[in-house]
Amino acid sequence: MRAEAMGASGAAGVTATSRSALAFELKVPFPSSSLAQIALGSLSPDPEPRKGGITKELTVTEDTLHVRWRADEARILRVSINSFLEHLSLVVETMDLFGPPMA
Repeated sequence: MRAEAMGASGAAGVTATSRSALAFELKVPFPSSSLAQIALGSLSPDPEPRKGGITKELTVTEDTLHVRWRADEARILRVSINSFLEHLSLVVETMDLFGPPMA
């Protein structure tokens, strides 16, 4: 089963790959590839607090940050996604506050 949501500012999708594995993918576009790289650097150091049950992978392609989760339980997946979105919101607010990076 796969569900997707597209919006003007990104895309998200969740997949149930088997009875015990869930996957979620989030694509976050940025105004430039350098801002996407800054977001990656800011968000990558946060490992999942729980060992086992969930994995999170962050990558950048051009100006888009890609985040992929795999989890055994929906609750663990939801908590991880919510925490990530709070951190992402803080990163974006900080970027807006300080403006574009100086070359």
